[in-house]
Amino acid sequence: MELGMAIGELWSIVFRHSPFVICPLSFDPPLKEQGSGTGGQRLRTENQEPTTRDKRLRPKDQETRDNGQPMLFRGFTLLETMIALSVVLILASFAIPAYYLAIQRAREAVLRQDLYTLRSLIDEFAVDKQRPPASLQELVEAGYLRGGIPVDPITDSSESWQVDVEDVPSGADDMQSGVVDLHSGSEDNSLDGTSYSSW
Repeated sequence: MELGMAIGELWSIVFRHSPFVICPLSFDPPLKEQGSGTGGQRLRTENQEPTTRDKRLRPKDQETRDNGQPMLFRGFTLLETMIALSVVLILASFAIPAYYLAIQRAREAVLRQDLYTLRSLIDEFAVDKQRPPASLQELVEAGYLRGGIPVDPITDSSESWQVDVEDVPSGADDMQSGVVDLHSGSEDNSLDGTSYSSW
């Protein structure tokens, strides 16, 4: 009887000072790993690297933190996706008008350069031939426009140029009609409000 009481007191002291909770739902025994050297077993702590078996059993969508604990990555929710798309659409609404505005300014710059070049060639032809050219095609045939008649950047056509034909004196009491000027064939207005045909 005294031996049984002594054993009971001993068990009560062990359980009272034990750091483990003897409960099947809360007790998580540490993983055991085969030791080296003497053939014994040693306990793997949290700071140790996971074994090959642990990596093999880990799901593919998990990564590992520095302490060896698994870290899950979750995808985007529908709300997050809608917010991201809204931001992209708002930025696009500002970028698209600026893009078209830059294209229009580039076309106007090309038109100004083409008008300056063609008018200069018309004047050179009139000085060399003592008469104005009968058409723009004559500038090409005479070698003044080696690449052909340029394309109107506003109408995207090389046949839409509007030429001004006038009678020009070419000698004593001699009048010849020819091209003295040209304009764009577009009826639209430029960014500054003026018509392209008035340039």
